[in-house]
Amino acid sequence: MPKQANASGAAVQDKRPAKQPDKRLQVYQQLRAAIEQGSFAPGSRLPPTRSHAQLLGVGRNTVLWALARLQAEGYVQARVGSGTVVAAGLAAVQRAAPLPVAATLSRRGAQLADVARHWLPPVADAAPLRIGAPEVASFPFALWDRLARQCSAAQRQAQAQYLDPAGLPALREAIAHWLLVSRGVRCHAGQVLVTSGSQQAIDLVGRLLLDPGDEAIVEDPGYPGIRACLAGHGARVCPAPVDGEGLDIHTAATRWPGARLAVVTPTHQYPLGVQMGLARRLALIDWARQCQGWIVEDDYDGEFQYGTHRMPALCSLPHGGRVLYIGTFSKTLHPGLRLGFVVLPQALLPAFAGAKALCDRHSPGDSQAVLARFIGEGHLLRHLRRMRELYQQRQAWLIHLLAEASQGRLALQRSEHGMHLCFETEPGTDDAPLSRRAADLGVWLAPLSRYTIQARRRGWLFGYAGHDDAQLQAAVQRLAPLLQNRQLLGLVRD
Repeated sequence: MPKQANASGAAVQDKRPAKQPDKRLQVYQQLRAAIEQGSFAPGSRLPPTRSHAQLLGVGRNTVLWALARLQAEGYVQARVGSGTVVAAGLAAVQRAAPLPVAATLSRRGAQLADVARHWLPPVADAAPLRIGAPEVASFPFALWDRLARQCSAAQRQAQAQYLDPAGLPALREAIAHWLLVSRGVRCHAGQVLVTSGSQQAIDLVGRLLLDPGDEAIVEDPGYPGIRACLAGHGARVCPAPVDGEGLDIHTAATRWPGARLAVVTPTHQYPLGVQMGLARRLALIDWARQCQGWIVEDDYDGEFQYGTHRMPALCSLPHGGRVLYIGTFSKTLHPGLRLGFVVLPQALLPAFAGAKALCDRHSPGDSQAVLARFIGEGHLLRHLRRMRELYQQRQAWLIHLLAEASQGRLALQRSEHGMHLCFETEPGTDDAPLSRRAADLGVWLAPLSRYTIQARRRGWLFGYAGHDDAQLQAAVQRLAPLLQNRQLLGLVRD
């Protein structure tokens, strides 16, 4: 029962009765359900209101109100001298049986539903060791709110109108400038399209650059959300193996000669964490030029490079307009912001902006305006500096904890970039049992097999970015008995 504080501050029981449901609404719902289920046939007379009210134990006005609403909705008709009768046209409604979901969808809709069913992004709170979860507690919410309050009344009114689907000019300018300074990407605001995260950018690529049956090269292992989105648009997803230097386009093109689009994560391959070298990058661009294809660069956590020298984006190389660069603020700031972007050849921007308008019209204006100021006033740079330092510390702490808990069996190597670490075991090992047992302990330990198509690479992914030292320690302590089991770790064969 709710409690209130009295004058002295002590908690007392709230004696107020709980609010009861509206009796008029209850009577209305009961009568409507009886009509729809056929208890009252079309043309049949309903009970007199006085006797009906006595039967239900309510006032006559309650029944009259319910009947008036049913009459307004066309369920009943009032006839002089005959009382109230059920409308004659409801026979078809009463006979209709509910359709199965599959029967209500088009072929394309059924395909999308099936693909989405196999890719179910997590919606629960980010349990310890889950990958892809940034540090949210350290986000400067107070600063963000202050920037929002600094908007004038005229600016707020302007942002409350329908906006350009490509995004606010101020934010597009800020992103273009930021990309030049941070990732070496030379572009202008007219090439930047603001999206609802990177997933919408991938969706636009699939809708506008691929026809059903077209081949699209993806990394194997790779991000399931990319291949699910492309498959949902009817594309043929073509897996290409990843080695220590990322995707090898020569091998991929030999196997899939009809492909005209490749999606890559060259700065920090997802989920293995390797970097694509310069030779591979140049070969990829050369492939796109020769076949008049497209390269989609997903730079999902390219800002989190911890070494002295940082690898610039693939898009920073001369590419003749063959690279579409996708970025997101879901990792650099927080996923609740739902803002990302794609850098396009300027000739493609009207088509992409039009497709975005068909989907969600435009991204929220107030969030775009605050983000533009957040970037322009240097707050993004300072926030990322703090996060890089924090993530390096958490990575080192996790490596230490895992080595200690596993008695040296899990000796993960330090990484110069990213938000998670990958530990690989013997190819073909069943990595699911350890993940299931970890989940039983409240620890999110993703198996590498979840990210593969044909590849036999196996292991586990350990996220550290969004979990503080105490959370990491508690999670690893719960895992300790499992981490000492050589068979679960795939270090011994059955």
